[in-house]
Amino acid sequence: MTANLDLWPVGNCQVSALIDRSGRFVWACVPRVDGDPLFSALLGGEADAGYWDIELEDGISVEQEYRRNTPILVTRHTDAMGNAIEVIDFCPYFRRLGRHYRPVAFARIVRPLSGSPRIRVRLRPTCGWGGECAQRIGGSNHIRYQTDSMTLRLTTTAPVGFVHEERPFRLEGTLHFFLGPDESFAGDVAGTLDAMLASTAAEWQEWVRGLAVPFEWQDAVIRAAITLKLCQHEETGAIVAALTTSIPEHAGSQRNWDYRYCWIRDAYYTVQALNRLGALDVLEGYLVYLRNIVDNARGGHIQPLYGVLGEAQLPERTAPDLPGYRGMGPVRVGNQAYEQVQHDAYGQIVLSNTQAFFDQRLFRMAGVEDFESLERVGERAWEHHDHPDAGLWELRTRQSVHTYSSAMCWAACDRLANAAQALDLPERSAFWRERADQIRARIEEAAWRPETRRMSATFAGDDLDASVLQLLEIKFLSIDDPRFLDTLDAIEAGLRRGSHMLRYATEDDFGSPETAFNVCTFWLIEALHSTGRSTDARALFEEMLSRRTAAGLLSEDIDPMTGELWGNYPQTYSLVGLINCAVLLSKPWSSIR
Repeated sequence: MTANLDLWPVGNCQVSALIDRSGRFVWACVPRVDGDPLFSALLGGEADAGYWDIELEDGISVEQEYRRNTPILVTRHTDAMGNAIEVIDFCPYFRRLGRHYRPVAFARIVRPLSGSPRIRVRLRPTCGWGGECAQRIGGSNHIRYQTDSMTLRLTTTAPVGFVHEERPFRLEGTLHFFLGPDESFAGDVAGTLDAMLASTAAEWQEWVRGLAVPFEWQDAVIRAAITLKLCQHEETGAIVAALTTSIPEHAGSQRNWDYRYCWIRDAYYTVQALNRLGALDVLEGYLVYLRNIVDNARGGHIQPLYGVLGEAQLPERTAPDLPGYRGMGPVRVGNQAYEQVQHDAYGQIVLSNTQAFFDQRLFRMAGVEDFESLERVGERAWEHHDHPDAGLWELRTRQSVHTYSSAMCWAACDRLANAAQALDLPERSAFWRERADQIRARIEEAAWRPETRRMSATFAGDDLDASVLQLLEIKFLSIDDPRFLDTLDAIEAGLRRGSHMLRYATEDDFGSPETAFNVCTFWLIEALHSTGRSTDARALFEEMLSRRTAAGLLSEDIDPMTGELWGNYPQTYSLVGLINCAVLLSKPWSSIR
């Protein structure tokens, strides 16, 4: 079976799994998103291993859908004789004893729907990045699997011998499977899992009920929002860029990166999008994570990314036992970008925190002590605003003074001035306003190219880069500024490929890019709408919606010629763009009155 990205995520903000169109678990890591893959078939490996399949004998059709407003997946299998089964997959997630219950666990409920179906259960986990897991029957209703990080136990109402030996058998009643910690399962397995399913559904539906969704494209926005929440490691508040590692940006590109970590930049865009929907819980959790990052930096360098527990060291290595997505290795674990200098992070930290000085809905509003802590971040932004860095695209072999990074440093100082004003600190407000003005003057002098009528991506060159469109979003340039309008024209002419946008068209560390970057297309849509080209923007947005997987999601990249998705999945950047554009383009709710 050829791997593809038409995958359905389930999860509980502690662990997650990706399920393919045949209903197999093909990717899941334990004990958290950046751990060892328990199911690794998405990236190949040992022959016929790394998955969890509940197969209907002689099945000919599969239908899948999420339960409304949840990440609970329902897969229906039918065979040629009309026999049918239903598999419900979820990770338990609900409030219990005053806190969220989110175990390192995966639950499956299998029900006969019609006829006399026969099924086979094949549970073949991997350990140590593609190796074999030791397993043994541990009693009348469970099997143990020893991974490198923990021992897992499958507790089930199915015949354990049939599961262990993968024997086909007739499904005559509902079966329950709970793959979780190696602990005795208290209570009745079937009744407990049924109750967990009901509680998990209610928890997610209550969360969705609190979203301020746009009138149009509600299903798409809700699915994107749920998936963004799944990308938050709720224990610490960290938000990972994607749930996978090493899905290449295009065939054979070697651009295979591990995205299961918290990028300051990606997380800022995520909370920004969810804020527009009123999902303040994700923001509040992330601000706790950020405060720890800022405290640990003690006024010094802040990395572009950290582990979900705030780990600073994320050494990059390859996993030799996994050949990679469609055999296109390497499979990378860790990300060398943690060693890079990316000055835009200072702006994104301040931008993420700014709302806390103004929003009275928050449980904990920011105060003077928080402001003083952020001033240390602002000092770094001021000191480095015109210094070279690797840029937001994380170039590995060269550095430049990037306009996007410098503009984010400006935003740090600008928003600190706003926060000081909110705290009634006029001297500090004036101080940061003056610094913001000086950075603005430097950018306007160094990045504008009067000969080609555009803002360059770097201070030294005359480069096109879609990130410069973000100067409108952060309010560095206004919509009626001729410099922005000319820059938009230049970027669209140079980087647009049909219905999609490249990040840049110049060669980088791995040659010339071949795929478009989905969030850049959404940035173009925002710019088109803002400049009065709303009809074009809506058409392009509908085109992007048509490129989603059956689960309603997007990866990082897309082939502009074939429309095939590439890059890690599901990608927070891309889902952020979807939400932002839907909110921007939608008809108002008042239109139905």
